[in-house]
Amino acid sequence: MKLLEKFNRTFTEKEVSEAVAKTKESSKSMFTPEYLKLAFSTIDLTSLNSSDTYKKIAEMTQKVNEFKNNFPEMPNVAAICVYPNFVQTVRKNLSVSGINLASVTGGFPSSQTFLEIKTKETRLCMQRGADEVDMVISVGEFLGEDYPYIHHEVKKIKQSSESGHLKVILETGLLENYDKIYKASILAMSGGGDFIKTSTGKEKIGSTPEAVYVMCCAIKDYYEETNKKIGLKPAGGISTPDISLHYLAIVKQVLGEDWLNNKFYRTGASSLANKLLSAIYEKEINYF
Repeated sequence: MKLLEKFNRTFTEKEVSEAVAKTKESSKSMFTPEYLKLAFSTIDLTSLNSSDTYKKIAEMTQKVNEFKNNFPEMPNVAAICVYPNFVQTVRKNLSVSGINLASVTGGFPSSQTFLEIKTKETRLCMQRGADEVDMVISVGEFLGEDYPYIHHEVKKIKQSSESGHLKVILETGLLENYDKIYKASILAMSGGGDFIKTSTGKEKIGSTPEAVYVMCCAIKDYYEETNKKIGLKPAGGISTPDISLHYLAIVKQVLGEDWLNNKFYRTGASSLANKLLSAIYEKEINYF
């Protein structure tokens, strides 16, 4: 593809490991209430379990509704992320403003189904009240180097999402090397992704600092070429404040302050919210 000829960047283990080590060190100084609150404000509060029930999702949504009453000095989460069949449940129960409703789509988490089903599912999510959808690229097609198909697939699902934001999950733990993570990032952005996201959280390897660094480099290169700001969403295994702050440090180092907000940066997590609250208040909190 001519697109990949234009974005023909390669990475060495040394470059990536040194960048990750440098940002890991700088993230230690970010363990402050300000950055912890920033990390909290980027969370897509997520429940993607086979055991999810309408009652459980409604209760989680109510926790978000009541959050500011219990923690008035805190920002709220950025979004609630659920399976498609729970979109209406969240929309019906969500009563506070400023919280987006995200749904996974496109045969999540494997993406192993027909494109027609993926686009239909995306339209149904939007019709039922979603603001955002998180899709997974067809990893098998990517590893088979059918790059035009990946671009086409993202474009079609973006069209189906209408005015909604599209987050494109690369499943970086399956992509074999840094150069392929970079290529997948470029294909996802050029196809119309508003965000690129590391992982579903369903594979053995979720988000890693190395993948986040490479994806940030791709976002920077794409922005310099097109003047389009694309967001980033690490997800999968982000279970401690230290990990969350390390990712923020990578974003700050590579992309700069303009990306340090929930318009261009999200964190996909289920257990992180309570741990950030505990770190901020210096006591154990199990609110969510």
